[in-house]
Amino acid sequence: MLVGTGQVAAQSDVMGGIQSAIKSGSSRDLARYFNSKVDVNIDGDNGSFSQSQAEMVVRNFFSKNAPVSFSFDHQGGSEDGQRYAIGKYNHKGGRYNVVVKVKKYGDSYKIDTIEFK
Repeated sequence: MLVGTGQVAAQSDVMGGIQSAIKSGSSRDLARYFNSKVDVNIDGDNGSFSQSQAEMVVRNFFSKNAPVSFSFDHQGGSEDGQRYAIGKYNHKGGRYNVVVKVKKYGDSYKIDTIEFK
């Protein structure tokens, strides 16, 4: 029971950190949670990037669409260790729905996929 509780707490901490990084528009803070390869999808333009490339793509997105507010509305997961969170990203020009998928690698959760749609 304690192991499961620890995993939930670790996943919650990761999602909290991811939410904070997106809310502040910090690609550097967000990149700390990236896996070595990350699938990034922005308005249907997607690709698989290295951690540093993904940070540049997200930095460019944040510079063009500075956040006004962001929060996760829903979180869930599967038995195989995949976790996800869905939220709303508001910027001056409108709103994006955000989906973040993380997976456990070793002792930590890392972002495999991030989508701004």
